[in-house]
Amino acid sequence: MQDQDDIILIHVTVNGTPHRLLVESRRTLLDMLHDDLGLTGTHTGCEHGNCGACTILFDGQTVRSCLMFAVQANSHEVMTVEGLAHGGQMHPLQQAFWEQQGLQCGFCTPGFLMTAYELLKKNPTPSDEEIRTALSGNICRCTGYQHIVDAVRAAAQTMASASVTAPSGTPA
Repeated sequence: MQDQDDIILIHVTVNGTPHRLLVESRRTLLDMLHDDLGLTGTHTGCEHGNCGACTILFDGQTVRSCLMFAVQANSHEVMTVEGLAHGGQMHPLQQAFWEQQGLQCGFCTPGFLMTAYELLKKNPTPSDEEIRTALSGNICRCTGYQHIVDAVRAAAQTMASASVTAPSGTPA
């Protein structure tokens, strides 16, 4: 039986939208995103933080949402892969992954996109080695990684030439 003390009211901004949610103290941030907000783009992988499929931005920094409790997001900003696209237009990273064949089954793609997004915010012109290092915490079993590196490099070039900024209402 659940104790009333196990339910906590949190205020969290997700993809620029503020939310007030009642969550169980033991509920993961990943489960809150899926079950309470219907944001299923962030994937459940290993549930140990090793694969990177559940990577999101938490106050602008990548974190594994399977390793965080939802209550830890109280008064914070979260950005998921759904927050990348703006006005029905794919973000240049999403477009580059499509054009460079940086995805196959797509299961790992959201985690790679969020990790690459953080990288390009910190370093808009990374070398291939810097891209590989940044993405080293994400696992893909399909692509062999080269197409992912190509996609991040292409997105960096597109973003630099277009001066792309963070999607409206999301942490930079």
